Amino acid sequence: MKAAVLFKEGFETIEALTVVDVFSRANVPCLMIGMDDKEVKSSHGITVKMDMVFDQCDEDLDMVVLPGGLPGATNLQADDRVISLLKKMNDQGKWIGAICAGPISLETAQVIKGKKYTCYPGFEEQITSGTYTNSLVEVDGNIVTARGPAATLQFAYTLLDCIGGNSEPLQEGMQYLFLKEEFKK
Repeated sequence: MKAAVLFKEGFETIEALTVVDVFSRANVPCLMIGMDDKEVKSSHGITVKMDMVFDQCDEDLDMVVLPGGLPGATNLQADDRVISLLKKMNDQGKWIGAICAGPISLETAQVIKGKKYTCYPGFEEQITSGTYTNSLVEVDGNIVTARGPAATLQFAYTLLDCIGGNSEPLQEGMQYLFLKEEFKK
């Protein structure tokens, strides 16, 4: 099992790094791949050092994840290498995750056609080939999407479970299950 989060300038910090953090806690490799540079600045001005740049990546990935954030999501959408990778991953039935504004790249790559998805409110207007569900997290086939920053933990846990990990001990240890129960009260 090996996953990668793709980074372009302007990514949403919490959406990208929560996935990396959860996978790290589960001992599942999750590469941080800068599409252009080894250091990438988030939409909030936080610079993150990548494991590698895209052109150096020769890894056989089981999952690719696209964070939201602006202009990060539109920067990913405009990158032909991202679109080509999404098409390849989809053709191979491998996992694709996208959160917040990230699913706009799925529309561009034509991998969301006929599938249920969710995204940050308003971005569904740019995604016309799928069925918007307004869910916190949505899984349809090999595509996992999530609504936005508040969905990051559930998104990361869902991705981990999809790739063959087990999020339950993490949900317990990170107090997520406690928090879910508190919200029900």
